[in-house]
Amino acid sequence: MLEVIVGNAPVFFLVAARCFALIMVCPMFSSKRVPRFAKFALAGYMAYFVFPQLSLTEGNYAAYASYVSSTGRFTQEYIFILIGEVLIGLIIGFYISVIFSAFSTSGQFFAFQMGFSASQVYDSLSEVENPLMGEFFNFIALLIFMQNHWFQHLFLGGLVTSFKSLNVFSIIDHSDSLSSFMLSSLTILFKDALTIALPLMGTLFLINVCMGMLAKAAPQMNLLAEGFPILMLTSFFLLTVLMPAICEFFEDGFISGFRHMENLFIQLGGGGVE
Repeated sequence: MLEVIVGNAPVFFLVAARCFALIMVCPMFSSKRVPRFAKFALAGYMAYFVFPQLSLTEGNYAAYASYVSSTGRFTQEYIFILIGEVLIGLIIGFYISVIFSAFSTSGQFFAFQMGFSASQVYDSLSEVENPLMGEFFNFIALLIFMQNHWFQHLFLGGLVTSFKSLNVFSIIDHSDSLSSFMLSSLTILFKDALTIALPLMGTLFLINVCMGMLAKAAPQMNLLAEGFPILMLTSFFLLTVLMPAICEFFEDGFISGFRHMENLFIQLGGGGVE
C-alpha cells in the first residue's frame, strides 16, 4: 500500500488536504488543545482509507487527470486544485460548526433572562467566552453527537461521499448554489436556536412581567433579591422537564443538518453520486 501511495503522491495529497482542512474546522478537533501532530496523524489516517477508492482514470477525480503531472511534479494548476480541496474541507467543517452553534446559541438566548449572563466560561471547542447555559447545551450536543455515532457517519460516510461527488470544478460551476446554502445555514442556525430557547424565554418573560406588576403594586417588596432565585429555580425545573424533548430535538437537528449537507453534495455533484 505504501508503494501505491508513493507512486500516486499527488492524489494522496489532495485527499489529505481535504481531510486536514475538515479536522482543523470541525468541532472537537479545531481546538488548540488538540496537538497539531494528532491532527496531522488523523488526517493521514483518514486519507489512507479513502485514497484506495479514488483514481485519476475513473470517477470524480478523473477531472484532475490533465492537471496532475505524470512525473509527480507539483505544477501551478495542481497548487490551485490543492487549495480548492482545502476549501471544500473548510466548507464541510464550517457547516458542522454551524449545527453545533445552533445549540450553543439557544442557551445564550435565555441565559440573560435567568440571570446567568454575567457567568461566562471558556469554550474549549470554539475558544471563546460562552455563557454558562450555552456551554451546557454545547456539551449535551457533543454527548449526543458521540453517543449516536454521528462521528462515524461523518468521517466514514459523509467524507467518502464528498470525495465521490465533489471536486473543485463542481464547486466553481455551482458557486451560486453554494452561496445560497451557506446563507440558508445561518438562517437555520437562528431558527433552531430560537425554537429550543422559546419555551424558557416565554416562561421567564411572563415571570418578569408578573414581578414588574408586583413591584408597582407593592414597592416595598425586595423583588430584586427574590426575583433571581425564582428565575433560576424555574429555569432549572423547565430544563429538567424539557430535557428529553431537547435531546430529541438535538438528534433531529443532526439528522436534518447531515441531510442538507448530503443534498448539497448531490446538487454540486451534478445530481448523483458515482
